[in-house]
Amino acid sequence: MESISQRDLRNRSGEVLRAVASGESFVVTNNGHPVARVVPVDDTAADLRVTRPAVRKGGFARLRRFEIAIDTSDVLDELRSER
Repeated sequence: MESISQRDLRNRSGEVLRAVASGESFVVTNNGHPVARVVPVDDTAADLRVTRPAVRKGGFARLRRFEIAIDTSDVLDELRSER
């Protein structure tokens, strides 16, 4: 995998993306330290399939309801009167 500096990536982004589209991969460095990888989408497709859904359906329906002792209209009136 070829290394490329952040500056070179910025200046040659079109060339680098064409190379990535043809199957090449790059390690992006910042001040000589690796900070990112640029890889073809096909290489990451397996990683994307492993992720699980973030939210289950109906999750909010199971939340408990509770009573609020203070009327929100009263709170808003009080805040407006402080202006």
